[in-house]
Amino acid sequence: MLRIMPQPVSRLKLAVLASGRGSNFEALQREIEENALPAVIQVVISDREQAPVLEKARRLGIPALYINPGQFADRQQYEQELVRVCEAYEVELVVLAGYMRILGETFIRSYLWRIINIHPALLPSFPGLNAQRQAVEYGVRFSGCTVHFVDQGVDTGPIILQAVVPVYPDDDEESLSQRILKEEHRLLPQAVRLIAEGRLELNGRKVNILP
Repeated sequence: MLRIMPQPVSRLKLAVLASGRGSNFEALQREIEENALPAVIQVVISDREQAPVLEKARRLGIPALYINPGQFADRQQYEQELVRVCEAYEVELVVLAGYMRILGETFIRSYLWRIINIHPALLPSFPGLNAQRQAVEYGVRFSGCTVHFVDQGVDTGPIILQAVVPVYPDDDEESLSQRILKEEHRLLPQAVRLIAEGRLELNGRKVNILP
């Protein structure tokens, strides 16, 4: 068994990787500002130059970087730059919050079991893109969201927390997405808090939550 954070920390140093609006980034920062989450966001990184999350971070005085994947020869070089930046900011935990690129071996190996992702479905159902649309089209009665550790598969890492959301007969992708998003904003800070408090233990695929 592996204790994820053997010694609890007073302020867990985070990097947030995001590609879009940044509402989960805002949820994390709100909990930090209310002293409900023992963490600090060291840097926000996006693969999209115009991602709103970058401007939101800058307004709060948080370093916000656009790292253009297209300027690198391959994914390995791009991920080497991600590692370099995270190391420069002394990052202890990487949080993927709507980051739309699949991370490969170079980055995952450098931060093994120190990368978490929030996914808008109850994994292992509906991995990958457009999970909410997949759920509506499949006709499930319940969906939700999952926080999981990142491994080299697509949304296949060990599950930390899940929240269930009903799917109503008149739901479309947008209405279900909004209902799930509210749970994401609650669940992601909770997972980060558990890691900061040293309360997660990895036993194969199972994540134990300690008292």
